[in-house]
Amino acid sequence: MSSGTQNKTVLIHFSGPDHPGITAGFTSILARYDVSVLDIGQAVVHEHLALGILIEVPAGLSMTPLKSELLLRAHELGLQARFTTVPQNSLQHWLQGLHHNHFIITVLGRAVTAQQLARVSSIIAAHSMNIDRIERLSGTLSPGETPTNACVELSVSGDVSREAPMRAEFLAMAQELAVDVAFQRESIFRRNRRLFAFDMDSTLIQGEVIDELAKMAGVGESVAHITEAAMRGELNFDESFTRRVGLLKGLPADRVQSLLHTIPLADGAERLIRTLKLLGYKTAILSGGFNFFARSLQERFGIDDVYSNELEIENGEVTGRVVPPIINGARKAALLKEIAEREGISLEQVVAVGDGANDIPMLNLAGMGIAYRAKPLVRQNADQSISCLGLDGLLYLIGVRDRDLQPHEDAAEGSGAALGFSTAS
Repeated sequence: MSSGTQNKTVLIHFSGPDHPGITAGFTSILARYDVSVLDIGQAVVHEHLALGILIEVPAGLSMTPLKSELLLRAHELGLQARFTTVPQNSLQHWLQGLHHNHFIITVLGRAVTAQQLARVSSIIAAHSMNIDRIERLSGTLSPGETPTNACVELSVSGDVSREAPMRAEFLAMAQELAVDVAFQRESIFRRNRRLFAFDMDSTLIQGEVIDELAKMAGVGESVAHITEAAMRGELNFDESFTRRVGLLKGLPADRVQSLLHTIPLADGAERLIRTLKLLGYKTAILSGGFNFFARSLQERFGIDDVYSNELEIENGEVTGRVVPPIINGARKAALLKEIAEREGISLEQVVAVGDGANDIPMLNLAGMGIAYRAKPLVRQNADQSISCLGLDGLLYLIGVRDRDLQPHEDAAEGSGAALGFSTAS
């Protein structure tokens, strides 16, 4: 690497055991020479470091003294050093790549296996996309004695025209290998979401309140038939909801309230909402279910906004009438837009989560719509689909790492209290 008449571009790669001060040592040496740092990247896997620095050496400057100092420092630190001159055409290719579209692919499950990673990376390669970075967001990737979350995030770049076919392949692969794969465009909004809006029944809670009320009233089968007719498209949501509520007429109010203690939260719901509140997110429930249950969740978890249907009760009994307006799919989307505008939040910064067909309008309106343990039609119409993890798996989609939360969760556990919301039931 002798001096010449043109600037040189050199990639310097260091590898070996990681410990504090490595990057500072090498960049301090570079700072004493008249070189430009064009790019730098570092990763540590199981306490083994890989550090790459792309530099431009001015014409007429000899690399020999710089290389000698860097090699000596690497030897002192127990690292290997490799120097590669980058041809001009390769440099131009790299510069062009800076303008490529960038995407985030998130692989989620109770474990992330070599087979799953092989399929994901093969799909990426088949569409001529490049993997720029891989990071583990979960504590581990393999489950221990108790089920845990596992997550790997891949940053990739390539042609935006490959987005739709890649999404389709990831969806098929996810169903085959029992894993979730989320595909997002990298943007300034991805890590700057500000509002989460949730459906309630079969999303925040494990079950449908109206079905449980129907069982109490002895009309469970009749309500189920109406639900099935609506799913076949024979009835719209408003008509089916009105008919189902009508069958609840005469149900005692005290029995209605007893449901608050019998329907459990969705797996991971408490951890998700606690974390969102800790991070300053606004939260909302937009539900085609009933207000008495949604309000109890609001009081318990400090939900900012709740919109749901009012179950009319008079003289201690359910009247069987629907109090307008009914919160249907179109109304959910309109309310989501209204909340965002009131809070000064761009729709790109909104995350909507739901499982049913009447959630599709708000899922499509939000910057990120997530089908949570949803029906096939909803999964096909949503940006993302999560089925293998609990609701707290959604945190990975906004870039939250388990290690970021550990200090706060340890503190909450030590104090015997959850962070971020009321403990009232």
